[in-house]
Amino acid sequence: MSPIRELSEDMKTAMVTGATGALGRAVVDMLLRIRFKVVVHDSNLDALNEMVANLGEKATNDNLYPICFDATDPESVAAACKRIDSEFSTVYVLINNAGTHSQEPTNATSLAEWHRVFAANVDSAFLLSKELLPGMKQRKWGRIVNTCSLAAKTGGVTTGVSFATSKGALHSLTFALARECAKCNVTVNGVAPAYVRTAANESFPADMSSMLLKYIPVGRFCEPEEFAHTVEFLISPKAGFITGEIIDMNGGLVMD
Repeated sequence: MSPIRELSEDMKTAMVTGATGALGRAVVDMLLRIRFKVVVHDSNLDALNEMVANLGEKATNDNLYPICFDATDPESVAAACKRIDSEFSTVYVLINNAGTHSQEPTNATSLAEWHRVFAANVDSAFLLSKELLPGMKQRKWGRIVNTCSLAAKTGGVTTGVSFATSKGALHSLTFALARECAKCNVTVNGVAPAYVRTAANESFPADMSSMLLKYIPVGRFCEPEEFAHTVEFLISPKAGFITGEIIDMNGGLVMD
């Protein structure tokens, strides 16, 4: 099967879940810059409206489709994808960026908390992929990129047991989907950042920030735009021979 080297205009539609966080916003900015039509999702309507307003003139009815739904609920996901396809455009690129954090150790993690974190970090990626993959396979082209985490490899340095374990499951989901979809020209990869410069990380106590920066060889946190640049590479038609990979972005904190 011959690889696709350039995308036609009708193929340049992407969906970003969890679009209002620092990583999601950076990816949306990148996609608009390279002239994609973008579906922006979040479960928080106020945050979604604020993000769209902040995009200003970059956002138009033709290139942006904001939608609020529960990405952990199968019926909500199915209804949203049907609406997107009929009202906006067919999605060829899926960025599974929706998720949540937890810093609780094992003895403080209830089963309800465990399920909440897994639903946000794993179920959402599974459900969106399950809904959109049949079309990608039928059209013989697609890209899925999952927001993974260094915590899947380390067990979490500053995160809790449910977060680290759920991200490990997301790594495995990435591998399984990549194996299943490769013959259809659909690639599935992950990007595993560590300590991105966000409002949450900048609120770390000074001693924690100093400790982290001491052990990160490059001596700084990751910029959201660096994450988006990696996503841009992975969704490129010329990255079609890369699938089932988790690209680490941790400044040398862990090397393998």
